[in-house]
Amino acid sequence: MRSVWISVWLLALAAVTQADYWLGTVNHQGSSPFNPDQSYEVFRNVRDFGAKGDGIADDTAAINAAIAAGTRCGLGCDSSTTTPGLVYFPPGTYVVSSPLLQYYYTFMVGDANDIPVLKAAPSFSGIAVIDADVYAPGGVNWFTNQNNFFRQIKNFRIDLTSAPSSTGIHWQVSQATNLQNIFFDMTPGGAQQGIFMENGSGGFLANLTFTGGKIGMVVGNQQFTMRDLVFNNCDTAVKQIWNWGFVYKGLRINGGSVGIDMTSLSSPGNPGSQLVSSIIILDSIMNNVGTGILTAFSATSGPGVSGSLRVDNVNFSNTPVAVGSPSGSAILVGNQLVDAWAQGSVYSQGVLSRVQGFLKPLNKSVELLSGTAFLERNKPLYADVTANNILSSKSYGAKGDGVTDDTAAIQALFNLAGPSNVVFFDHGVYLVTDTIDVPAGTRMTGEIFPIIMASGPKFTNIQSPIPVFRVGQVGDVGILEMSDLIFEASGPLPGAILIEWNIKASSPGVAGLWDVHARIGGTAGSQLQQDKCSKGASDPATCSGPFMLFHSTKTSGFYMENCWWWTSDHELDMAGHNQISVFTGRGMLVESQEPVWLYGTASEHNQFYNYQFSGAANVFAAMFQVETPYYQGTPNALVPFPVNSQYNDPTFSDCSPSDLACARTWGLRIVNSKNIIAYGAGLYSFYDNYTQSCYATQSCQTHIVSIESSSVTLMGVNTIGTKNMITVDGVPQRRPKPSHGTTTLMEATGVSPVTGLHLPSGTRPFQATSAEALVKLLLGVLDSPGLQLQAIVVSACSSEVHSNKARQSFQTNKVSFAVDCRPSSGLHSHPQA
Repeated sequence: MRSVWISVWLLALAAVTQADYWLGTVNHQGSSPFNPDQSYEVFRNVRDFGAKGDGIADDTAAINAAIAAGTRCGLGCDSSTTTPGLVYFPPGTYVVSSPLLQYYYTFMVGDANDIPVLKAAPSFSGIAVIDADVYAPGGVNWFTNQNNFFRQIKNFRIDLTSAPSSTGIHWQVSQATNLQNIFFDMTPGGAQQGIFMENGSGGFLANLTFTGGKIGMVVGNQQFTMRDLVFNNCDTAVKQIWNWGFVYKGLRINGGSVGIDMTSLSSPGNPGSQLVSSIIILDSIMNNVGTGILTAFSATSGPGVSGSLRVDNVNFSNTPVAVGSPSGSAILVGNQLVDAWAQGSVYSQGVLSRVQGFLKPLNKSVELLSGTAFLERNKPLYADVTANNILSSKSYGAKGDGVTDDTAAIQALFNLAGPSNVVFFDHGVYLVTDTIDVPAGTRMTGEIFPIIMASGPKFTNIQSPIPVFRVGQVGDVGILEMSDLIFEASGPLPGAILIEWNIKASSPGVAGLWDVHARIGGTAGSQLQQDKCSKGASDPATCSGPFMLFHSTKTSGFYMENCWWWTSDHELDMAGHNQISVFTGRGMLVESQEPVWLYGTASEHNQFYNYQFSGAANVFAAMFQVETPYYQGTPNALVPFPVNSQYNDPTFSDCSPSDLACARTWGLRIVNSKNIIAYGAGLYSFYDNYTQSCYATQSCQTHIVSIESSSVTLMGVNTIGTKNMITVDGVPQRRPKPSHGTTTLMEATGVSPVTGLHLPSGTRPFQATSAEALVKLLLGVLDSPGLQLQAIVVSACSSEVHSNKARQSFQTNKVSFAVDCRPSSGLHSHPQA
């Protein structure tokens, strides 16, 4: 009998220890300094509002009361950065009978060690258990879907098994949002769905598991990166209803009829009305699935190249049809590992045709891989860290009140933190007036996006910029973790680099940033709001943002996930939420020669470039997203920040004075770099000085991607508003006017000179004795009537080519030809369409 009692006691002790998640036990001191109600509470525990979590009581009203407490941003608000709410759920089962309404700037977080359950009652009625963008009467959303920012949901089990036709989460969102560590339980063979996403401009989510139900996810959004998703016996794992570009990485689909259904049409029965532009599926497994991917793509489908698909390192195990048509026929047979396969349009031997077939597998740098897949790492939850190892910023002297200079207090805290500690920034606004050095080994996270706000004269020297956070010193090796933080600028700071990254990871993926964002202008306390910086009337001297948002130096490497480097295009806090003009010099500059992984990142509205890779090597990216500043070209991309050769700024010297759309922000510029591989990019230029007449003619800017003396592979490139999709060493790779909103390239590659290839039968040779002749020939091909670009391959003959090796042969699975390279002709490029 005694042994029984001992066993029971030990089990009880284990349960108590497991539930001791630090976020629920630390002293929460978060505040919102610019909220007029200084009693406003950021952190709220649902139990304090009457939620029982006993699996019996209906907790809907109590949870919604916790979410809405204080004067928060809901219907009619549009946006607010001064009313954040972190809603915490201790372990338990919370029964809900109608949607939980997620107000703007809300984190809903469950205990990470003993995940709480949100259980839909049998009587459940509403769009979803959690609703992130409520439909008000008349069908109007609470929030504009493209501006539905700053929200997270993590650490939950959503149980739909008692509600036959229910949905887990309605997730119509945009940047700076995240779903993580969520389990969706549905009835096997039932009618439930896990996630419903019908619109937005996202985004990223990861670490989700769907079991049972009719559909795991119904998703439509401009662009999205989804990683580490598991589907167990969902009838359809993913129903893609529309997109511009999606990347799925690390899918594990077990059982079910269909893995991914991308057959959505705007006109039922008309394959010329496809709504899905492009999908990339990478490093995934489909096991015991009837049809892996269902597509409506065919020789006559459209518009343009809609329905583009790339399958890369996907194992179709015991799945008889890898890619199938709605009629049931197999386009690609299953039961095989597919290294590289794609569908799209091909121009070969003077004939425009569409193909669906295998491609030559990419040469992937082993430094970027974990086994045969690209490395991925989940955002740290610190579930194994005890509360006494959490070092609160406000407990160690920082005020976070938006007034006090917190530089010294934050530096002292970083110097104090040891390897077992996590620095926890209580929500607030932390003024920083000088460079803070972040030592290697530091781990930090924030309470619902606390703000590190650069301020003061030390960040105003435009000729000699300095970092706000200097992460490690040049040459440092170690770990470094940053998550759930926002960096801002207070007033014009043309000499500030928000983050300078110097650390090389001591092992792959241990030095990184997760959900770390820059937000420049348009917010309370920024002094860069619509009252001073309204569109068309702002003075660059008054409305200058930082010199640069993120800079990684040559000896560094890093892992970055779901980070948004944003200079705001509109007001977030003042009434009216009008468009604004704020001038930030540069977005992300990556000079790292150690491995870099970028998942679901975005960089928008910066002057010279949004992304620049200069002298970088071994970079993997899954979905870039960029927008050109709305104010360009008044002024153009050379104003107000001057060119600084130390940072290898573009000079736009090749722009003709008559081409007013030329000197515009480079969405993506790659210079003297190698082994750059990107799966998915959305590059958008919607405006010419805040007007959109250029949008219809795709002429808002001349160029948007530049590859210069680099080896690069781009896949799933989607552009809007630009005349030329890709420019290689100053030579535009043209494409005709698209027949719909986006134009897609499924593959674009820049490689080093290739020799010794044997041209297969039927190869069409092209000969040119100069770069100019080659370009003229190629542009004639690309301007052929009716051509829709599907892929471009760019190869190079360097200027060092000797005369006895002047003849170069190039080959891909789609097009093969030879180019006659001469020493005087420099770099040659060839497009493949």
